[in-house]
Amino acid sequence: MGALTPIGNNTQAYLEGLQKGQSGANPITYFDTSAYKTRFACELKKFNPEDFLHRRELRRQDRFSVYAMVTTEEAINMAGLEPEKLDLDRVGVIFASGIGGMKTLEDEIEAHAHRDGVPRFNPFLIPKMIIDIAPGLISMKYGFRGINFSTVSACASSTHAIMVAYDAIRLGRNDVIVTGGAEAAVTQVGLGGFSAMKALSTRNDDYLTASRPFDAERDGFVLGEGSGALILEELEHAKKRGATIYAEVAAAAATADAYHITAPHPEGLGAAKVMETALAEAGMKPEDVDYINVHGTSTPLGDISEIKAIQQVFGDAAYKLNISSTKSMTGHLLGAAGAIETIAGVLAINNNFVPPTINHFTDDPEIDAKLNLTFNEAQEKEVNAILSNTFGFGGHNATVIVKKYKG
Repeated sequence: MGALTPIGNNTQAYLEGLQKGQSGANPITYFDTSAYKTRFACELKKFNPEDFLHRRELRRQDRFSVYAMVTTEEAINMAGLEPEKLDLDRVGVIFASGIGGMKTLEDEIEAHAHRDGVPRFNPFLIPKMIIDIAPGLISMKYGFRGINFSTVSACASSTHAIMVAYDAIRLGRNDVIVTGGAEAAVTQVGLGGFSAMKALSTRNDDYLTASRPFDAERDGFVLGEGSGALILEELEHAKKRGATIYAEVAAAAATADAYHITAPHPEGLGAAKVMETALAEAGMKPEDVDYINVHGTSTPLGDISEIKAIQQVFGDAAYKLNISSTKSMTGHLLGAAGAIETIAGVLAINNNFVPPTINHFTDDPEIDAKLNLTFNEAQEKEVNAILSNTFGFGGHNATVIVKKYKG
């Protein structure tokens, strides 16, 4: 695994941030926000891309693909992958983003506006901007010649990437796949666009606690940035090379709400169906799941509909498991959310703890108080199986189930 998040710039630091219940929110430093309704986000902290890539490479890449490259390098090192010992035709990359190179496009349009209409554009505009450049760059660096593309489904993008990678390995098309997602949407357009939708919290005077999933006073999500990369590998291939196996993907599923361009189905029907489908594929019962990392963005409608879906699917078992939203700490990484949240689940399995939902102050009367939403502090617990949900604008629902590998 490789993680680059607002609460930690590698997997170990991310783990420590999750255990501490750390808030990644800060006043935005990338541009002047004085005219914006929301003036904070969850930016990366003390991240210097020049520690990882040459300046020449950085000039040719958008931030989102830089983030993808950094987390992929960590994941490959952690996995002990040695490209020279692999059949590179059977090593693929499926890497997601919801928005891609927004900063690159924003900068070029602004520059064009000051050229008196003369159409002169940077020749790297398109290659820097397109979402599929991230897996392309990864394949070029390591020589991976297997399956290679991106999945794009808004906030469900990287969970869909994990699902497709899992299926490609199950079908025997590849032995190893680098998967995950990256996002760098803390830009003027990104902030302005989500703000215009009234999707963002405006708690400027209390930004550290602004992401409040399930709190009665939640007022929108907090924009985040970063990347998560995972190495998925066919079991016998991993065993043959003596790999350390951190967890097993048990199932993945996808559905559509077929309801609204941005709002979730009020009764959580699509969300319930995707969890039911994943459990069935895994051959698991609701009581087999120890922890659900929910989509939980801190929006008034979304949090309620997901809780309804969980109660529909899990019934009485819902009261015996832990539920939490790590977006309370990292903010919402959009297309990278599913990747870093699946990593959070794997870390929970390997460290026997449940990350908290921080910033809870006031119970919401519409949310069953008997549910264990792991408020404010991490909880020590043996975790054998986790379920991670991500839901995207357009009604895209994706779920992955990961369980402890027991040989």
